[in-house]
Amino acid sequence: MVVSGLGAVVGARWLVEEVRPDRCLVKVGDTTVRLTPEQTANAATIAAVSVGRGLPPRAATIALATAIQESKLRNLRYGDADSQGLFQQRPSQGWGSVEEVTDPVHATGSFYDALVEVPGWETGVVTEVAQEVQRSAFPEAYADHEQEGRALASVLTGQEGAGTLMTCRLADRGAGDPVGLVTALQEQFGTAVAVADPGPETGTVTVTAGDTAAAWAVATWAVAHADARGVLGVTVGDRRWVRDRSALEWDVLEQAGPATEVVVELG
Repeated sequence: MVVSGLGAVVGARWLVEEVRPDRCLVKVGDTTVRLTPEQTANAATIAAVSVGRGLPPRAATIALATAIQESKLRNLRYGDADSQGLFQQRPSQGWGSVEEVTDPVHATGSFYDALVEVPGWETGVVTEVAQEVQRSAFPEAYADHEQEGRALASVLTGQEGAGTLMTCRLADRGAGDPVGLVTALQEQFGTAVAVADPGPETGTVTVTAGDTAAAWAVATWAVAHADARGVLGVTVGDRRWVRDRSALEWDVLEQAGPATEVVVELG
């Protein structure tokens, strides 16, 4: 079993994070990945942009493995030379301004722009493809995180569906922002989803996706962003995640809603 390969990399800092009350966990097969809410939200953003662009889950796997290696899924404001952001992109190397490379959505989009230009990226070795994009001084390091990248991509692009094993244990938070949530969903998922106007007085946001996988991508995105955006509950099909639950499995509802509809409840 691989238990949080990230833990071995982050070392002492990870030991501190593990004892904090807020954390998220993703499990696929024998791979378990433990992350902070910040890391989980960034991972979900990387996956969401791939879904919004209609890319296969492999694209998210490569991007996630790269971001784990480059930044441990943190939006860093420092790095080697002028490297910054999730992917440690360098403004001096044409990746964009400092503001752009430290914007997770823009940085992820730039990564995918470069990825799809790599011949054979769909079937090539993850390490080699990532290196073609990043031109890292330590190209073999990406391979260390391929398994975590695959697990996160599988869950966060909706491939696990109703079998999703994911939770975030979070402290209480104040009121959420429905309008801000809608803006983020539209920015990251693009036309892959339709978001109903929540109106100023409602505490729920309803999202309709083109298929079940996209719906689960939205649902897991909402859980991943629950800490920052005040999400209290997420429902998709006959499954429901409730904040403060520590179980991996989502609750099974007696009455199932549409399999392509996600309802996000905010504080």
